[in-house]
Amino acid sequence: MNRRKFIENSGMLAIATILPLSNFCLINKPKYKMGYQLYSIRDEMAKDPINTLKYLKNAGYEDFEIYGFDNVKGMYYGYKSTEFKQILDDLNLSVSSGHYGFSSYLEKSDDELKRFVDQCIIGAKALNSKYITWPWIAPEQRTIDNFKLMSKKLNVIGEQVNSAGLGFAYHNHGFEFQNQNGQNAFDIIISETDSSLVKLQMDMYWVVHSSNYTPKELIDAQPGRYVMWHIKDIDKITRDYTELGNGTINYNEILPDPIQSGLEFYYIEQGGNFAINSMQSAVDSAQYFKRNLQKYL
Repeated sequence: MNRRKFIENSGMLAIATILPLSNFCLINKPKYKMGYQLYSIRDEMAKDPINTLKYLKNAGYEDFEIYGFDNVKGMYYGYKSTEFKQILDDLNLSVSSGHYGFSSYLEKSDDELKRFVDQCIIGAKALNSKYITWPWIAPEQRTIDNFKLMSKKLNVIGEQVNSAGLGFAYHNHGFEFQNQNGQNAFDIIISETDSSLVKLQMDMYWVVHSSNYTPKELIDAQPGRYVMWHIKDIDKITRDYTELGNGTINYNEILPDPIQSGLEFYYIEQGGNFAINSMQSAVDSAQYFKRNLQKYL
């Protein structure tokens, strides 16, 4: 699907998408917890999860997205899920979503996938999370046939997760927008998944970095489906990750309407390329966000 046809098919842009962000914020003032994807600080979480969470709380973060769930042991960061939840409660913090390791189950049996999803559901419920998220697909798996297979799996997982009272979402990177003989993974996911079962987590870095669309255009085409956002910046020279405010993304211009998006949670993220270290980058991005962007969310 080319960009022109995509926009035509999406219908007329909502008024909010063509007004400056400040305009719709005067009308709707949603308030969200400032979230952080813990993959950004994985080195410190591996060494000292409790003090790392305390550090992030002091920086202003209140909500998190986890990664690295041990489904066999039912553990997060070396703690049983119930123990980790108690740590969060003691710090008055929450985990609203998690990135779970679905990629390795792409070609496994339906029974194996179902068992894994059940384990993820138990873990997510223990943390009182709202969403389970499929975070990526391995490079060697990125074929058109596998994207179609993955879309079928997304529907199956979505039905199982929704039946358990949780939400399910897919997180984009940049490879979904890559052309493969006139097709791409993003179009396949959008057209072959059930929007009532499979929500979307928009990574705005990758949308700006690798697609032909703006976040506003994507949301206009799928209003209410982008329930989570990842917010991070693009390095001015390398186009790698960087701290918010140090890069090329002007979020004052591109940040979409959270109401139209269906936004429930957002997470600041920086997967690497730290100016000093992961701890300082978490603080720097938080400070920039609070000064310049939190007023919109």
